Amino acid sequence: MCGRYVLKRKDLEALMSQLGVSDPREFVSRYNIAPSTMVPAVRVTADARRESAGLQWGLIPRWSKDPQGGARMANARSEGIATKPAFRDTFRHRRCVIPASGFYEWQTIGRLKYPWLFQLRDESPFLLAGIWEKWQGDGLALETCSLITTTPIDVVRPLHDRSPVILRGADIDTWLDPAIVEPARLEPLLAPLPDGLLKATSVSTRVNSVRHEGPECLEPAPVPSAAPPDGDGPQLSLGFE
Repeated sequence: MCGRYVLKRKDLEALMSQLGVSDPREFVSRYNIAPSTMVPAVRVTADARRESAGLQWGLIPRWSKDPQGGARMANARSEGIATKPAFRDTFRHRRCVIPASGFYEWQTIGRLKYPWLFQLRDESPFLLAGIWEKWQGDGLALETCSLITTTPIDVVRPLHDRSPVILRGADIDTWLDPAIVEPARLEPLLAPLPDGLLKATSVSTRVNSVRHEGPECLEPAPVPSAAPPDGDGPQLSLGFE
């Protein structure tokens, strides 16, 4: 899954420029983004224009009786997304991309959890595949989203069996094209990145609490008896059976 991620202001500006969209000027760098919070996204309007939007992370299906529980749908598995009732309509008609600078996963050693930051090797920002939905009820309207996950690549695999889908190149345009609704054209985009494109850095356990924000979350920190998942540095045990 993807339960937390990072988005720096300068990276948001670069990605919005790449997509030809005006960026939300009120956004400031965030280093510990968690489900149920508002996140910047890019989607396509009914008249085929790209626009930036603030979406609550954690999808609430439009048929839900109440808005509770959205955080439980922070992620949508790529497998079966075209047929699952909660996702199939949004997959065809309400897709989006979510800018990111990096994402976190955790390694458990004993009773403690140690966060790792995953970034592209050149530390350039990237776009995560997402779906969005509009829920209305009791005079309230919410626009929410899920990040799509797929099988992990080499560097993530020791820590988790899922990774967020990162879109690149022409796949971004295909994903955002409202004229494309056939699952057979969309599902191939939800593949993991090729091995070797991400790097992992063990960072401060401040990330463990959603109350902590700021660049201090990205400070490198050692993990007891562990080596980076991508194999850089000393070859010590990761602590997994």
